[in-house]
Amino acid sequence: MKLLRGFQQIAELGPGSVATIGNFDGVHRGHQALLAMLRSQASRIQLPMLVMLFEPQPSEYFHGKAAPARLSSLREKLQMLRHCGADYVFCLKFNQYLASMPAVEFAERFIFSLHQAKYLLIGEDFRFGHDRIGDVALLNELGSKQSCIVQKFPDFFIDTQRVSSTKIRGALEEGKLDYAAKLLGRPYSIGGRVIRGAGRGRQWGIPTANLNMHHKTLPLSGVFCVRVKREGKPLLTGVANIGCRPTIDGTKNSLEIHLFDMDESLYGEILQVYFLHKLRDEIKFTSVDDLITQIHHDVAAAKKYYAQGCEITCGLD
Repeated sequence: MKLLRGFQQIAELGPGSVATIGNFDGVHRGHQALLAMLRSQASRIQLPMLVMLFEPQPSEYFHGKAAPARLSSLREKLQMLRHCGADYVFCLKFNQYLASMPAVEFAERFIFSLHQAKYLLIGEDFRFGHDRIGDVALLNELGSKQSCIVQKFPDFFIDTQRVSSTKIRGALEEGKLDYAAKLLGRPYSIGGRVIRGAGRGRQWGIPTANLNMHHKTLPLSGVFCVRVKREGKPLLTGVANIGCRPTIDGTKNSLEIHLFDMDESLYGEILQVYFLHKLRDEIKFTSVDDLITQIHHDVAAAKKYYAQGCEITCGLD
């Protein structure tokens, strides 16, 4: 799979593409079903499978810090799109120029001219262009002039519930990790590079791996049982705190993981942290000693959880 950003790269697509466009936040089971159908069409008509997405996501551009919590970073999204069989991903920078572009101009320029889409599959609720007036009806009208078949992918349901990124965010906020995993098709996870922290955990006898967080708003917070994936290594087991650490500073989001039976340095490595079970919410303790005592209780509770026979398939192996 190749990430396309500059217009000079588009010539690699050749005579046309089988395309889709959207945010694909979380790449949940609804997205996966759409991508599977697109992959099948790409193989059938022997054209490359192209996924168009926006960075930042439009809601982040329009609403800033008030935007809904993001489920996946661009790096995580690309990893999952590769797993779903995409040949190319075109990442389009969302800015004022794009936000003010009329829907017809956007479709003609980016979908039909630049990417020469011969088959276009879009989600039920996809809208585009200035004031979001572009829809499947407009794409059908424009596509008929460009020898492009446009299809709408219906909403995807699990147990009569429509799968959506919004519903997954709600499940994570409520600590319903099993339900979120059911909608995602895998346990929810956050990835990042291990950075040097203040070293408090090691001083307290509970060393942690600290991940560099790019999430402006977190989709979940608290203390969790986690499994951690390293590149080319077996899964690790541990307990993690994600949030603003109210007892320490309470100002900056962080993800700290205490890994069981692990003494090796992880600085600089990229880890994927899978959230399996919520132990508790974040609490502001009256003293650091009380915090340390609670962390030891959390470690014991996590080990008890794993001793009960927790199994996990993280996917994307």
